[in-house]
Amino acid sequence: MGEDPVENAEISALTSERDQLARAKSELQDRVLRLQAEFDNFRKRTEKDRSEFAQYAGMELIRELLPVLDNFELALKAECASKDYSKGVEMIYQRMADTLKKAGLEPIEAEGKPFDPHVHQAVERFPTDDAPEDKVLSEFQRGYMFKGKLLRASMVKVAVKP
Repeated sequence: MGEDPVENAEISALTSERDQLARAKSELQDRVLRLQAEFDNFRKRTEKDRSEFAQYAGMELIRELLPVLDNFELALKAECASKDYSKGVEMIYQRMADTLKKAGLEPIEAEGKPFDPHVHQAVERFPTDDAPEDKVLSEFQRGYMFKGKLLRASMVKVAVKP
């Protein structure tokens, strides 16, 4: 039995077509896997962005409320003839401070602490032998963190050696 050249040509053409279709299928599967991975990465990135936005969405509102909180602190330090009025201001301040704390606002402790340029802004450097160098002597304006991020640095007076 001899081989038929027409039959061999058809088999060769079919084999070539099969190999070509197998390569195309493999390339398409690879593209699908890459697209799935890209989509998964996009979804994760979007979820992370949404989570961060939700977590810090109130940050600007709280930043706007800080001057009000500062004014309450000043009002509490001022002398007042009416004890009831002072008590009312103190209650309002405490309620506001508690609400902001629940939202994630944390005051930065400054006075008596070592100067930390990450959370303190040195407004005045005061030469003294009564305190160690770079110790915060007093606070002009309280600083705050919001959910672990610096919202406003503390404005402080820092000791330096004369």
